[in-house]
Amino acid sequence: MAEYHEMKIAGLERKLRKCAVSEKLDIAAFIMFGDVEITVESAKQLLAKAPDFDVILTAESKGIPLAYEMARQSGKPYVVARKSVKLYMQDVVSVRVKSITTAEEQTLHLDGEKAALLKGRRVLIADDVISTGESLKALEALVTQAGGEIVAEAAVLAEGDAAKRDDILFLDPLPLFFKD
Repeated sequence: MAEYHEMKIAGLERKLRKCAVSEKLDIAAFIMFGDVEITVESAKQLLAKAPDFDVILTAESKGIPLAYEMARQSGKPYVVARKSVKLYMQDVVSVRVKSITTAEEQTLHLDGEKAALLKGRRVLIADDVISTGESLKALEALVTQAGGEIVAEAAVLAEGDAAKRDDILFLDPLPLFFKD
């Protein structure tokens, strides 16, 4: 039988299914896909916390709906770092990443045209959850390679020790569940 963690996210009540990461650790799965109410309210609250920016960057993942909604509400463009190189991509900029929710190391890619959108611009990195910070490091490296300036890193939830960080913007902490 599935176990759930009940919490408020952006002021809204939600039940998150617990998932085993290892024999000693469970996480509560936060899935924004399909939850329009959470996406809209989270984008609104994060934009209120964010400094002035020119473009939003996210990884191809569950952060896409958030980046889209933040772009829609702010009128600023957003860029998605892709998990694979597509046929239309040229002059690709790439970095490797290992995330807590992904079994294997991945590579994130920016098309040269998308990387040009970051050059000399103030970039707001957005994601659904910040946990170990590995995905952030990859996005930071992409911004640096593209010649952009990171003005803030924002997420709906900060998981585990990430909630203790003072260099990120987030709405709510998400606990980790350690097993004996």
